Amino acid sequence: MNILVSACLLGVDCRYCGDSCRNEGILNLKDKHNLIPVCPEQLGGLPTPRVPSERKGELVVGKDGTDVTEEFQKGAEQALYLCQLYECETAILKKNSPSCGFGIIYDGTFTGNKVSGDGVAAELLSQHGVLVLNEDNYAEGL
Repeated sequence: MNILVSACLLGVDCRYCGDSCRNEGILNLKDKHNLIPVCPEQLGGLPTPRVPSERKGELVVGKDGTDVTEEFQKGAEQALYLCQLYECETAILKKNSPSCGFGIIYDGTFTGNKVSGDGVAAELLSQHGVLVLNEDNYAEGL
């Protein structure tokens, strides 16, 4: 099975702060599945490192007040394209992220508070029938 995976979970230094959050359990899935790495924020044209961003309703705003909604939407569309190209029915994405979080994301105040909601890419993938999981629940979803 082909699985779309947040590149940061595979050890790629693409997070906003320039590091990764490598997850050995997810990496071990490569023994049975094809893992397709994706970073929607980079695909949308944002640099690494970059100003942290959070969703505020339909907008995505950087901590410095910059509106990066367009970049997040473009990255989500590119992630969907890769998902469809590789016929991925499942995605394992970084929890809480404004692009990849699914079910719970940061609330847009940059205070660490979380709310119900989805990141831009996770939302688009889910709308297209992709099963979206994260690093906490992937094992039960596969």
